[in-house]
Amino acid sequence: MGDARKFVGLDVGGTTMKAAVVTGDGRAAPDVSLDTHPERGQVVGLETMAEAVRRAVAAAGLTLADIAAVGVATPGLMDIKLGLIFDPPNLKPWRNVEVPRAISAKLGGKPVAFQNDANAAALGEFWVGAGREFSSMVLFTLGTGIGGGIILDGKVLEGAHSHGGEIGHLRIDLPDRGRLCGCGRRGCLEAYASATAVVARTREALDATAQPSALRQPGDGKPLTAEAIFDAAAAGDGVAQQVVADTAFYLGLGAAAIMATVDPQAVVFAGGMVAAGQPFLAQIRANVREYALSYPAEKVQIRYATLGSDAGFIGAAACAKALADEA
Repeated sequence: MGDARKFVGLDVGGTTMKAAVVTGDGRAAPDVSLDTHPERGQVVGLETMAEAVRRAVAAAGLTLADIAAVGVATPGLMDIKLGLIFDPPNLKPWRNVEVPRAISAKLGGKPVAFQNDANAAALGEFWVGAGREFSSMVLFTLGTGIGGGIILDGKVLEGAHSHGGEIGHLRIDLPDRGRLCGCGRRGCLEAYASATAVVARTREALDATAQPSALRQPGDGKPLTAEAIFDAAAAGDGVAQQVVADTAFYLGLGAAAIMATVDPQAVVFAGGMVAAGQPFLAQIRANVREYALSYPAEKVQIRYATLGSDAGFIGAAACAKALADEA
């Protein structure tokens, strides 16, 4: 028999936030989205978060009295145990925000769990997505940057300082000559294999060769994107194909490193790049087999995520469920 308890998961991003009621066995009601408007400050932001929860409850035809607990996932530097966001780059000018305490107060004292957004996405995929058959899993989120989450024995690896699973900052090149990362240091995986890095490396490749490429054409005037590069590669563009192959190589190195560290049952890739389809995933798998320790390389499942943008709020709801289970 399923778990009929009701939870709300809220996934807060720099542009929008998304919330939905989720049952105790992972079934999500229709979600709602609100603009985050971080520039309006944290007081307005916290009220918007609470309003997103209220609207999600209403969208499910429920009241707050029907909700056992709420889970909130946010980006940025944080102390998960203290429930504190420090100075989130995607939510400026927010600073030192006590998220669960504030949201609980706005929702009549409802219990509120708190988690990093990438960790929550990993937990969502682990609970009812690509990792649901496993007891351990690592998620790589491929977007403007690279985030991640590590699940071991069914629990998020938060780390001693709430920064476990910062996979984008695995070093895959020497710090004195590697590409510059957004963190200010060189050689991080994010600087090579994020969507932003794919575009930057493509521009450099076009500047360095006279090889014909459709990516040189102004086209409809739209800016160069990772999606356009992967599409060009699929259409046979040589420059794009090399960039995509190199991206799969870098992600294979990152996966091999994390496999040697935590030995998960599965490595799952999420984010916009999964639209590149199975050929790209096959390239990543080939590099994992080449560079990972041989026995894990044979056993670890390499696959794409299945929940899309719903993973964050579903994972946040899983955190709420865990909080209620502990009570």
